[in-house]
Amino acid sequence: MSAREKIILAAMELFWLKGYNSTSVADLLSRTQLNSGSLYHVFPSKQDVLIGVLEAYRDGIHAQLLAPAWAAVDDPIEKIFALMRHYRTLIVETDCAYGCPIGSLALELHEPDPQVRELLAANFENWTSAIEQCLADADRRLPPQADRRALAQFVLTAMEGGVMQARTHRDVTYFDRAIAQLRAHFDLLENAARVRA
Repeated sequence: MSAREKIILAAMELFWLKGYNSTSVADLLSRTQLNSGSLYHVFPSKQDVLIGVLEAYRDGIHAQLLAPAWAAVDDPIEKIFALMRHYRTLIVETDCAYGCPIGSLALELHEPDPQVRELLAANFENWTSAIEQCLADADRRLPPQADRRALAQFVLTAMEGGVMQARTHRDVTYFDRAIAQLRAHFDLLENAARVRA
């Protein structure tokens, strides 16, 4: 594993556990067992490490998140709920300490520089586009007037909000209720499409 890969993986974990602002360069050096010269050769600043992390999340969404959640799931709408189950598993496995890495960074870095903001947006965009593709694949199962883009954004909002509330209350039922409402909404949309047909 290269020094760059070691730093990115360590930073992903530390930013998730401690937050970006609370993670020091010393933390990164301790976790990677690299010397400061090696770190600064690859990443001249901590901000550059953040950019590298956000690029890794952006470029790895399919391999790291979607493919594992969607293994053996063919139905496009069920893919959405398989992804929600994946998040639920992470919440339960961490005793409700899980927070979406991108969502957590977006909340922490409320006034990031333009490049960081663009990368945060690109990560949300990739996630939303994957859900939007599921909705497109569902085709006639949804009413033609249903705005697929807005619906994909709504799915993201329900997931992020459910994760945040479960983490805040240390209770997975907050996530479960959000996803149950999302499922009820999809059921209504599918029923409306059937009636129209």
